[in-house]
Order: sequence, then C-alpha cells, then structure tokens
Amino acid sequence: MARIEPGEPYQRIDLEEAFEMYGNEDAAVIDVRRPDEYAAGHVSGSLSIPVDDLLSRFDELPESKKLLFICEIGVRSGLACEMAAAMNLPTERLFNIEEGTPAWIQKNFPTEAG
Repeated sequence: MARIEPGEPYQRIDLEEAFEMYGNEDAAVIDVRRPDEYAAGHVSGSLSIPVDDLLSRFDELPESKKLLFICEIGVRSGLACEMAAAMNLPTERLFNIEEGTPAWIQKNFPTEAG
C-alpha cells in the first residue's frame, strides 16, 4: 500500500502497486536513469527524463496525471519526486517506485529496450 514517510512530499509504492497504476490512463511512468540505462531496458511506454535534466525538462511531465518515477533502485526516483514537489506538484500526484527497473523486468512486467 502506498505510504508517505515523515518529511517526504511523495508516496512510496512497490512494484505490484506500480503495475496496477501502470495500466490506468491517469498515470505516467517517468524513468529518471541515464539514457544508456534506459536503452538497455525500461518500462514499456515510459518517458525518459534523466534526473539531472528534470528541472530543465519539467514542462514535459504530463499534466494532471499521477507521476510514477522509476530508476535503478529507488534513490534517483525519490530525488525526482522531491524535485517535482519543489516545483509545486502535489503529493497525491507523486509516486516513487521503490524497487526499480531491474526488479520490474525480473517480474516480467511490460518492458522495452532501445
């Protein structure tokens, strides 16, 4: 179940919760890893915006959708959530997929490469 840790302006979710939200039209997966990591394998249909570029590409984030940030192990995606919150996006739209892309791929959830 989604949870908020004290002091964090986003919700933490596990892979099963992320997969449930993934199929909804009101959610978008944002991969914040480097381009080479993204090319090696990523959530199908995810948007690639490396965490270092997030603020300069902020206008590319889908409006009014729940944003599911993912990286390798949940650290960069947590930072991306913090950055999005600093840009005044509400907590109820920000989600950190804690287990990351390799775990997503291991679960055989929808994945693409390239």
